[in-house]
Amino acid sequence: MRYLVKVFLYQIEPEIWRRFSIPSDATFRQLHDAIQQAMGWEDKQWHEFRHGKGKRLLDVIGPDHEEVEKGENFQEEGSISIRQFIGRRHFPIRLLYRYDFNEEWVHEICIEGKTEEGEGDLPILIEGARACPPEDSGGAFGYMAALNGDLMWLDDDYDPEAFDPKAVQFVKRRKGK
Repeated sequence: MRYLVKVFLYQIEPEIWRRFSIPSDATFRQLHDAIQQAMGWEDKQWHEFRHGKGKRLLDVIGPDHEEVEKGENFQEEGSISIRQFIGRRHFPIRLLYRYDFNEEWVHEICIEGKTEEGEGDLPILIEGARACPPEDSGGAFGYMAALNGDLMWLDDDYDPEAFDPKAVQFVKRRKGK
């Protein structure tokens, strides 16, 4: 069994998003790797997953490192699978993924449901839109300012509309516990 996951970046219009399936026994460390590869990030910065009730997302899943704010309910990302996290919750399940605490790239993750399509232990990209912002591009506000011509740092080779789902090749980076 696999889960269908949609990820999109907050505060960017038009939306940059990806949809992929991932094995239900994948850990959150493996989900982090899948998001990095699907979005096009380079995995240079710290990250965390946040969830909770309402707008108070105080529960954290992430790497056990001093850069990650642990809060009251912290779980190490290699020790919890997506299936364990979902438990008896009803779909869709939403949580946040924060990447690069200085630039504050915030992604919403929506675990949309179960799927039997696809096999193997790697994620499978289904669809998506628009290019991922370059690393170190100033977060959502800096990126949008550059797209609007207010900042002139964007490389001439960068095309914000370019995204080829076939170009995404998921690889195993790390094993979960």
